[in-house]
Amino acid sequence: MTPPASVRDRRRPGRQAGFTVLAVATVVMMATASAPSPFYPLYRERWGLSVTMVTVVFAVYVAGLLAALLTVGPLGDRLGRRPVLLAALLLAAVGTALFWTANGAPSLVAARVVQGVATGTATSGLAAGLVEFSPAGRPHAGTTVTSVGTNAGLAAGAAAVGLLVSHVAHPDTYVFATLTAAFLVLAGLVLLIPETAAPGAAPTAARRLGPRVPPAARPRFLAAVPALVAGWAVTGLFLALTPSLVTGVLHVTWGAAGGLDIAALFLAGAVGGVWSLRRTARSATLLGAVLLVLGAAGLAAAVAASSAAGFACGAVLAGLGSGMTFHGNLRAIGAVTTADSRSQVFSAVYVVSYAALSLPALAAGLLAPAWGLRTTSFAFIGFVGVLSAVALAHARDADSAGTAGTPATADSATANIH
Repeated sequence: MTPPASVRDRRRPGRQAGFTVLAVATVVMMATASAPSPFYPLYRERWGLSVTMVTVVFAVYVAGLLAALLTVGPLGDRLGRRPVLLAALLLAAVGTALFWTANGAPSLVAARVVQGVATGTATSGLAAGLVEFSPAGRPHAGTTVTSVGTNAGLAAGAAAVGLLVSHVAHPDTYVFATLTAAFLVLAGLVLLIPETAAPGAAPTAARRLGPRVPPAARPRFLAAVPALVAGWAVTGLFLALTPSLVTGVLHVTWGAAGGLDIAALFLAGAVGGVWSLRRTARSATLLGAVLLVLGAAGLAAAVAASSAAGFACGAVLAGLGSGMTFHGNLRAIGAVTTADSRSQVFSAVYVVSYAALSLPALAAGLLAPAWGLRTTSFAFIGFVGVLSAVALAHARDADSAGTAGTPATADSATANIH
C-alpha cells in the first residue's frame, strides 16, 4: 500500500539536505560543461579536428542549452522542481556516456548537444530551488551558491581535466565515467528531497513555456543585461579558444596550461561572487565592470607580448569581474521574483548569458582560419573590452533606487516548499 502524500513528504530529508543536493548538482553540472575544453587539443590530434570544428562542438552545446531554456527549462514552475531536475540529470548522464564512448567529431557533436539540453533543462530549476531552500536567516544563500557554485564547478572541471590530460593515458575515459556515475547518484538523491514548487499552482500567465520576465522584474532584468553579456562573453573566449590559443599563440607546450587558465578564470569568478556579498548589488556590478575592463586590457597585452603569465593575470581580473557582476545581478533579480515565475525569470537570465557565451565564440572560431588565432584573439578581447566599458558606464549611471540588493524575504523564497 502506498503511503499518503503527506506521510511521504514528512519522510523526505529536510530543507538543508535539499539545499546541499542542489548545490552539489550545480557544481557537477558546471564541471561537466567545462570538462571537454582541455580535451580539445587532444581531440584535434586524435581525430584531426580543425579549430573551426572545435568551436562548432562548443557552439552546439550552447545551442542545445538555449533550446532547452527557451522551451522546457521553466517547466519546474508548472510541474514541480523534482521531475524536471530528475529528467535533466538522467539526460546529463546520457551526455557524459556519449563522451565516454566518442570516436570522432559526429559523436562529440551529439554528446555536446545532449549535454547542452540537459544543462538548459536543469539550470533555471537549480537556481530557483536553491533560492527556495535558502535558510530563513540567509535569503541570499541560494543566489550565492548559484553564482559561486557555477564558477567553482567550471573551475574544477577545467583544472582536474587539464591535469589529467598531462599525466594520464586516455583521461577522457576516467573523467566521463566518473561524471556519468555522479549524475546517476544525484538523480536518485533528487527523488528524496522536498518539492519547492506546487505543480499546477502557477498563474495562467506563468504556465506558458519559455522564459518570461514579469513587469515587476523587467527594470532589474534590463539593467543587468550589459554586465551579463560582458561577463559571459569572456567566458566564451576561454571555453572555446583558450586551449588552442595557449599552445598556438603563447607557445606553451605543457598540456595542462589551457585547462589551468580556464580554471583560474572560474576560480576567480567564484571568489568574486563571495566578495560581492559584502557589497550592494549595484556596487558589486560597478566594481565587477571595472575589473572586466582591466581584465580585457590585461589579456590583450598578454597576447601582444606572448606572455603566459600575463594571460593568467588577465584571466584572474576578468574572472573576478565576471563573478561580481553575475552574482550582483542575480541578487537584484532574485529579490524581485516570486516562486510562481522564478524558473522563467532565471531562464531569461541564462538565455541572455549563454547567447553572450556562444555567439561571439562561434564567430571567432569561424574567423580563426582566415585571420589566425592571434588576430582573432585581439578582435574577441576588444569586443569583450567594449562590452565591459558599456557595462561600467551603465552601472555607474544606474539609479541606485531598486539596485541596492535588498534581500528577498524568506517567505517569498520558501512559502511553496512541500
